[in-house]
Amino acid sequence: MFNNITFAYPYLLYLLLLLPLVLLWYWRQNRKRSAAITYSNLGVFKELKTTVRERLRHLPFILRLIGLGLLIVALARPQSFSAGENVYTEGIDVAMLLDISGSMLAEDLKPNRLEAAKEVIDEFVAGRTTDKIGLVVFAAESFTQCPLTIDYPVLRGLLKEIKSGIIEDGTAIGTAIANGVNRLKDSEAKSKVIILLTDGVNNSGEIDPITAAQIAKKFGIRIYTVGVGTQGEAPYPFQTPFGKRYQMVPVDIDEKTLNEVAEITDGKYFRATDNKKLEEIYKTIDKLEKTRIEVTSYRKAKELFYGWLGAGLLIILLELILSKTYLRKLP
Repeated sequence: MFNNITFAYPYLLYLLLLLPLVLLWYWRQNRKRSAAITYSNLGVFKELKTTVRERLRHLPFILRLIGLGLLIVALARPQSFSAGENVYTEGIDVAMLLDISGSMLAEDLKPNRLEAAKEVIDEFVAGRTTDKIGLVVFAAESFTQCPLTIDYPVLRGLLKEIKSGIIEDGTAIGTAIANGVNRLKDSEAKSKVIILLTDGVNNSGEIDPITAAQIAKKFGIRIYTVGVGTQGEAPYPFQTPFGKRYQMVPVDIDEKTLNEVAEITDGKYFRATDNKKLEEIYKTIDKLEKTRIEVTSYRKAKELFYGWLGAGLLIILLELILSKTYLRKLP
């Protein structure tokens, strides 16, 4: 009966303890009450049947007791509460730019640069909840592997399918940035971000990275650049008639350009020399570009005393009517 109900003045409910005392007083008073007229022999009344009015002689008192109980509950002011949350999300749109040129097969990161990058990007996507994320791959050219989406399972599935060699070899960093800008320029998100990962120097494409970065800045897009590769030389696999052989090749990353691209757009440049460092970089970017979520809790009270008050007054009114009419007692 009182599930999910609270009382504004619960201490008033202690008044209900008086009702059993009133009932006890009434019972004792009726026992003490003596007849107004005495008879020496009651045999003459044996044939008389008990009337309805006699059977209901205690009804006014019972009604009054119930009415008082209902009024006490009403005075305690019963209430029910409905609670909820209003969630406001300030979304972020992210374009992931991934270099898939032949040099990404170098094995200074395990199992190689490309697979290591795919793994940390996959973890980055898995940690997001409301942001739209797109995927752009590039070598000598650039194309969109997955447009901006919140369907993360599809995005992660397309990420797994990426491999080196599906595009002509080269490194078109500027073209990749321009492609990412094209994905984000019409976005209405509060924050628009490009995360560019490469291990080389821009040597392909029709647009240079600095020009592309300036375009990105005009559209309010921030670029984080990640140079991946160890210092010095890295082992690179070659296929020979005798199987796979390794040759040490120089690691050539245009850090100056990558740093300038990041600075132009108010982003940041990172250098990943091993798997652990690459993971830390993406975790850092993840913290820097967290979706802003505002949660407003509310609790709304609904007053329930009206019903109790009305029922109590109605029962007391009924008791008064019966006491003055049908169940009226003579003095």
